[in-house]
Amino acid sequence: MSDVAAKALHELQAVFGYPAFRGQQKKIIELVAGGGDALVLMPTGAGKSLCYQIPALVREGVGVVISPLIALMQDQVDALAELGVRAAFLNSTQTWEQTVDIERKVRRGELDLLYIAPERLATPRCLELLGQAKLALFAIDEAHCVSQWGHDFRPEYIRLSVLHEQFPDVPRIALTATADHATRREIITRLQLENARQFVSSFDRPNIRYRIVEKANARKQLLDFIRAEQEGNAGIVYCLSRRKVEETAAFLNEHGIKALGYHAGMDHAVRAKAQSRFLREDGIVMVATIAFGMGIDKPDVRFVAHLDLPKSIEGYYQETGRAGRDGDASEAWMTYGLQDVVQQRRMIDESEADDNYKRIQSAKLDAMLGLCETAGCRRVHLLQYFGEASSPCGNCDNCITPPVLFDATVDVQKLLSTIYRVDQRFGAGHVLDVLRGHVTDKTSQWRHDQLSTFGVGGDRSEAEWRAILRQVVAMGLVTVDHDAYSALKLTDAAKPVLRSQQQVSLRRYEKPVKQKRTSSSRSKEQDDMSPEQQATVDRLRAWRAERARAQSVPAYVIFHDATLREIARIQPTSLVELSGVAGVGEKKLETYGADILTLIAEGE
Repeated sequence: MSDVAAKALHELQAVFGYPAFRGQQKKIIELVAGGGDALVLMPTGAGKSLCYQIPALVREGVGVVISPLIALMQDQVDALAELGVRAAFLNSTQTWEQTVDIERKVRRGELDLLYIAPERLATPRCLELLGQAKLALFAIDEAHCVSQWGHDFRPEYIRLSVLHEQFPDVPRIALTATADHATRREIITRLQLENARQFVSSFDRPNIRYRIVEKANARKQLLDFIRAEQEGNAGIVYCLSRRKVEETAAFLNEHGIKALGYHAGMDHAVRAKAQSRFLREDGIVMVATIAFGMGIDKPDVRFVAHLDLPKSIEGYYQETGRAGRDGDASEAWMTYGLQDVVQQRRMIDESEADDNYKRIQSAKLDAMLGLCETAGCRRVHLLQYFGEASSPCGNCDNCITPPVLFDATVDVQKLLSTIYRVDQRFGAGHVLDVLRGHVTDKTSQWRHDQLSTFGVGGDRSEAEWRAILRQVVAMGLVTVDHDAYSALKLTDAAKPVLRSQQQVSLRRYEKPVKQKRTSSSRSKEQDDMSPEQQATVDRLRAWRAERARAQSVPAYVIFHDATLREIARIQPTSLVELSGVAGVGEKKLETYGADILTLIAEGE
C-alpha cells in the first residue's frame, strides 16, 4: 500500500469511523490526494463528500470547497467539527469580524476545509486570500450548475475557470449526482477539466421505490399516501408554483400532518427557520418549489413527492435523490395528469429563450413523459437515460403491479377523428363531450352533436378517455395550442394512425384504489431487530436529541440512525467494542463513548 493510500485509509477510519472505502472512493481519493484532477458522477448518498474531504486532510494546506448551498454551510461545518476536522465557511451571512477571523486562519494554515460560495470566490479579495494560502485542492460541488442546458444552471459557476488559470498546480475535483452526456461535456469544457479522469458510478438507488399515479385530486391523493405509508416520517413535497406550495402546506396541517412551506418568494428569515426546523426536528414534511433541497444532508427523508411534473429526468433524479440518503427504504411518489403536460409545454413555448434551448428543453420533457408513460420498469427507464443498462428492479410500481397494455388503435382513431371534425379549435373537455355523446350548450351551439363521431366513445368513461388522451399527447400524436385556448391539434405523426398504417398500444386505465396502511418505509435492518434492540435504539435516539438540542445541530450530525441501530445490535460494553461501529470515529468516541456505554448498561 502506498503512503497516500495508507494515510487516506487512516483518515477514513480514525476521523469518519468507517472500516473501508465504498465503490470507487478509494481510486478517486488516491488520485486527488496524489495531485490529480477528477470529474466524479456519484448518486446522492454514495459518499461524494469523502472524495474531497479525505484528500484535503491527507494533503498539506486547506481544501477549498465551492458550493452554492449557503444555507447549509453551517450544518456542513458543524458536522465536520463533530469529527474533529478544522472547517469554516465564507459567505454573506457572516459579520465583518467573523470574515476577518476566518481569513486569518486561512493564511496561517489553521483550517483543513473552507467552504465558499461561487459568488464570493470570484471576488478580487477572495482570490487574493487564496493566493496567500497553501492550497490542498479545489472541490467544485454540484458541478452540473455550470451547464446552461442542465436543470439547475447558475451563471456564477461559469467563472470558475479562473481556478485553473490562476492556480494551475492545485488539483481539482468536480462532483455531481446528476449529469447526462451533454452536461458532462459542458462541465469538462467550462471548468477546463479536459485532462481530468472521469469516474461514473452507477446511478441506481435501489432503496428508492418509484411510483407514478394518475392525477385525480392531487392533494387528497398525497394525504392518503402519507397517512397510509409515511405518517410521522420526514418528507419533501415539490410543487411548481409558490401559491400551490402555501396551499398544500396549509392543507396538510389542517389534516394533522406537520408541514412547512418553502419558496423563493418568502422572507429569507422565514425560509431559513423552516429549513432549520426540517433538518433538526423529526417527522416534518417540507412543501417546496425546487428552490429547496439541493445538497440537503438530512439522511432520514423517507419520501419525496411531486404534485407537478418535473421539467426533466435530471431534475426528477436530483429531487428524488434527497430521499433515503441513509440507505433505508424510501419512496419517490408522483401524481401526473394531462394538465401537467400542457403546463410544461406552455412554459417552454412562452419562455424568452432561443429556439435551440427550447428544442433541448422539449426533448428533456419528452424523456420525462416517457418515464411517466412507460409500461416497463421505471428504474430501467431512468438508468437508461443516463446510459446505464439494468434489469427490472421488482420494486417500482410497474414491477409490483405490471400495467396491462391493449391495442388502442381504434380508440385513438376515434379520438383523433373527433379532434379533426371539431376543426382542431377546442380543448380537451369539449372534445371528450363530443366523443362520449354528451349534449351541452357548446355541443348544441356548434352543432357538434350532429357530427359522425358524436357518441362513438360512449363505451368508455371520461377518466379512461383522459388517460388515452394524455398518452396520445405524450406520444406526440396530438399537441396543445396555447395561443388558441388550449385547443387540441393533430400532428403529422397522427396521419399514419388515422390511415390504419400504424397500430397504437396503450396502458389500460386502472381506477385508483385507496391505499392501505403499510410498513413499506421500514428498512430490512429495522424489521430484523428484536424488541430489546429497538428499545435501545429508542433510548439512543432520545439521548441524541438532547445532545443535538444542547449543541444546536441536527440530530444526524451526532450519529446517523444506522449507527444507532448497529450500537443497539452489538450492545458494546467497552470503548474498544464501540470503536468498531461504523460512524464512530476517534473524536466521537472520545466525546460520546462514555455516555453511550452508560446508557446501554442502564438498559440491561
